[in-house]
Amino acid sequence: MTIIWSGLALGAVYALVAIGYNIVFLSQKTFNFAQAALMMLGAFLAYLGIAVMGLPWWLVAIGAAVIVGGIAALEERIAIRPVKDMHNLLVTTLGASIIMEGVAQVIWGGEPRRVPFFLGDQVLTVAGGRMYPVEIALVVLVVLIVVGLTQYAKRSMNGLALLGMSEDREAAQLRGVNVRRFALIAFVFTGVLAGFLGVFVGPKTYAVATLGASLALKGFVVLAIGGFGSLWGTLAGGVIVGLTEALASRYIGSDFANLSVFLILILILMVKPTGLFTRRRERAV
Repeated sequence: MTIIWSGLALGAVYALVAIGYNIVFLSQKTFNFAQAALMMLGAFLAYLGIAVMGLPWWLVAIGAAVIVGGIAALEERIAIRPVKDMHNLLVTTLGASIIMEGVAQVIWGGEPRRVPFFLGDQVLTVAGGRMYPVEIALVVLVVLIVVGLTQYAKRSMNGLALLGMSEDREAAQLRGVNVRRFALIAFVFTGVLAGFLGVFVGPKTYAVATLGASLALKGFVVLAIGGFGSLWGTLAGGVIVGLTEALASRYIGSDFANLSVFLILILILMVKPTGLFTRRRERAV
C-alpha cells in the first residue's frame, strides 16, 4: 500500500498542473506550458519564506499566491495578448517557462532545496501503508479543488461565461462576455493557484529549477488521458499516471517508469482519442 499511496500523491501533483492547463484551455483554447514553471516558482517562494525567513506557512502561501499571480498576469500581457495566431502561443508560453526556469537557477542555483511541511514529516500508517502528511494533504487538496471549481463553473455567472467561451468564443463575445478580461482572469487565477500550492508541492518534490520541465510533461499527459477541458478527467489521469509511474519504478525499474506512462497514454488514446472524460462533439456548419 505504501507504493499505492506514493503513486496517488505523485499523481495529485501532476493533476494540479493539469488543472491549471484546463482552466487556461477553457478560456484560450490553448495551453500555458509555463504553468508548471509557475508552480516551481511557488515552491521556491515557499522555501524562501518557510525555510529561510521562518514565516508562518499561511502567510507564505498568501504572499506566494500574490507574487506568482502577478507573474502570470505579466506573462499574459507579454506572451499571450500580443500574439495573433493561437498556434504560436505554444511557443511563447514555452519561452516564458524557459525564462522562469533560468531566473530561478540564477537566483537559487541548481541544487534541490528542501521545503518543510507545516504539519511535520512524521510517517503515518494508513490502510497498511505508510504516508507522509504532505502526501495526504495533496490527495485531499486536489479533490477539493476539482469539486470546488466544478461547482463554481455550474453555479456562478463567471463560471458559466467561461464555459460559454470554451464552447464558442465568438458567440460568447456577441452575448456580451468580455473574453479578453476573462482570459486574463483565468491566467491570473492559475498563477495564484500555482503560488498557493507551493507550500504543498514543495515538500513533496523539493524546490529545484528543473521542476517545471518535469511537471509540465506529466501534467500534459494527465490532461490528454483525462480529456481536454474536463476537471474530473484530471483526477482520473492523475491517478493513472501516478500509479503507473510508482508501480513501474517498483517492479520494473525507474528507467522504465516514463516509458510505461507513455505506453498507457498511447493505449488509452487508441481506444478513446478525446480522453476518458471528453466526448467527441459534432457541429453543423
